[in-house]
Order: sequence, then C-alpha cells, then structure tokens
Amino acid sequence: MPHTPLRPGVYAPTMTFFNPDTEDLDVPVIRAHAVRLAKAGLVGLVCMGSNGEAVHLTPAEKQTVIRETRSALDEANFSNVPVIAGASENSIRGTIALCKESAAAGAEYALIVPPSYYRYATGNDETLYEYFTAVADGSPIPLILYNYPGAVAGIDMDSDLIIRISQHPNVIGTKFTCANTGKLTRVARALHAITPSSPLAPPKSSVPVTKTSANHPYVAFGGIADFTLQTLASGGSAILAGGANVIPKLCVQIFNLWSEGKFTEAMEAQSLLSQADWVLTKAAIPGTKSAIQSYYGYGGYPRRPLARLSEEKVKAVAAGIKEAMDVELTLPDVA
Repeated sequence: MPHTPLRPGVYAPTMTFFNPDTEDLDVPVIRAHAVRLAKAGLVGLVCMGSNGEAVHLTPAEKQTVIRETRSALDEANFSNVPVIAGASENSIRGTIALCKESAAAGAEYALIVPPSYYRYATGNDETLYEYFTAVADGSPIPLILYNYPGAVAGIDMDSDLIIRISQHPNVIGTKFTCANTGKLTRVARALHAITPSSPLAPPKSSVPVTKTSANHPYVAFGGIADFTLQTLASGGSAILAGGANVIPKLCVQIFNLWSEGKFTEAMEAQSLLSQADWVLTKAAIPGTKSAIQSYYGYGGYPRRPLARLSEEKVKAVAAGIKEAMDVELTLPDVA
C-alpha cells in the first residue's frame, strides 16, 4: 500500500492522556491534542514512543491510541499528516507482530529501538544488523531507526552501522536522540537525506547515493528540540522532539526562518526554545504534561508509577518556559 511521504519539518512524539481518577485512556483529549499539533504546523506524529508511555499500555490500548489519532487527523482534514508508531519489542518475532498490529490500526511507519534486555548478547553490530534487517523484511510498513542510548542500556549505533542497515529498502530514516550532530551529518550525507529548501543549507554531496532503494527519500531526524537548528545546519531533514507537544509553533518557526535564510533570527528562536526545552527535559513526562495543563487546560498526569508533580513544581515548570510560551502563544496556526 502507498504511504504518505514524510516531509521535512517538525514531528512530535505525542503524549498519551489519561483520566486523572481512573487512569483510563482519555480518548477525546488524545484526539484533540493530535489536531492541535497538526494545526500548529507539525507534519507528522508519533504514537507509542517513550513520551507516549508505551511501556504503560496494553496492546489493545496501543492500537486504540494509534487508531483514534489517525481518525482524528482524517476527520480534521489532516490526512496528509502521517502517523508513525513506536513498535519495539526485544525479539524479532515480537517486533514484527507489533509492526503488523500498528499498521492495522492506521500507522504508516514504525519507529524501532535496538533490543537491549540482554545487553551483552545483543549490543554488537552484527546482532543489531540482523535484528533490524529481519524486522524490515517482515514489517508491512517502513522502519525508522531510533538511536536513543539512554533508553536501551547505552547501545549507541555508529554512523557506519546506521548506513549499513539503511541499505535495506524498508528502512527509510533514523531518529538521532543521541544528539550527535556529527553522526547525523555523516548519515544524512551518505544517504542523501531529504532537506528543507534554504539558502543556508549545506551543499549536497556529489558522491553517488549509497541507499539502494528509491521507495522513499531518507529522513534524518534530530531527536531533541534542543538542537533543531543544529539539525538543519548538519544537513538533517526534520526534528522529532517531545518539546513540540508544548511549543510546536516555535519549533516550526525555526524551520520557517531557516527556509527564509534568516539565520540570526533562527538562532534567537533556537536559544529561546533550548532554554524552555531544558526545563521540560528535566521535568520529564510529568513535567511536560503539567506544562500542557498549565498553558492549554488539559494534560493531566502520567500513569503510575510515574509520580505526579507537586503544585510547587508545576508552577516552577510553567514559570521556566514562560518566555518561550509568550512567543508561542502569539504565533498563528498554519493550518
């Protein structure tokens, strides 16, 4: 089946929202949040990533979140905004099964981290190569590699391995939450990653494309809002960052300024975004949800055992991002 092409721009790993009393899925809020982000100009959403508390959800709940997100976007005339699903298990068989379930629920792409439970048995290049290529063979939807050492016992794939895995025709991108811009640059250059048009963009390499498949241009995602502009300057394609749940328009503004060749203004916006994103990063999922609650009137709490913030901490998070939010709330929706 054809898939909605991934575009340069801003993507968010969406939060999963719960009833504050029962911790049941709050489906209306999940739907409304997806539409708010699309209206802000985001060009893709990830369900069931780490920000979505996938480890706290049952298989049926995961499918519900994907299905409702896709349905909400379609009903709001955002059918051009693809849904990507976090679909990682520690076995090849389990990950393929989860990719199939995600596809059936409406996901068009799968975001996959390396297996890490048996760290010393699976954390070598050959095992990782076999894992990702076997999953790519069996998945009905294309894969995006997810290099996030902090979530997988420190496994950090280098550029050589990422480029090698990406020769598979069903692997179409990488998310760099390692924040290693040199690695991103090497991968983006070797695979001729798609980039937003800009007079500031680094020149394209004249080296022949090493990716063997022409089914989708390669997408190199910066994985933290903290280095949105740095991703673009490194030849990256897009940003896929939790901070975009709270400050999506400012993230989009950086892309717009980059496309217009306004580097000084983009640097100023990035400085503001980085300051706010550090507040959210330190406060993690509870703090990101509290920020959404403070500024948008919904958000609530994570599922236990993640703790709820004290009222004092909620106020501190809101105050810490206020400068960025003052700009965010003045920017118009783009759709």
